[in-house]
Amino acid sequence: QVRLVESGGGLVQAGGSLRLSCATSGLTFSDYAMGWFRRAPGKEREFVAAINWSGLSITYADSVKGRFTISRDNTKDTAYLQMNSLKPEDTAVYYCAANFLGEYKYWGQGTQVTVSS
Repeated sequence: QVRLVESGGGLVQAGGSLRLSCATSGLTFSDYAMGWFRRAPGKEREFVAAINWSGLSITYADSVKGRFTISRDNTKDTAYLQMNSLKPEDTAVYYCAANFLGEYKYWGQGTQVTVSS
């Protein structure tokens, strides 16, 4: 059974930092690209960042570029999202997802990030 479990969310003041983790099991982690998405209250889910299997190809949404860093550790089957200079508009539930051949096949349950002004 494939599982993706996010952790590291919480409440932080504007300008602060959080590091999200996405621990996976039940899949060959290095076969998958990994992505982070978020859903803010009343809004559609949106793409945040993605990293390919090797970590050498990374993309970011314009809204987080320069503030967020996606990474992965294939020895720990875990992906990360370092979030710096957080803004109130970053408040959302953050989800990680595993991508195989262009399709996000598996999703985590999400972790809440709340940024106070």
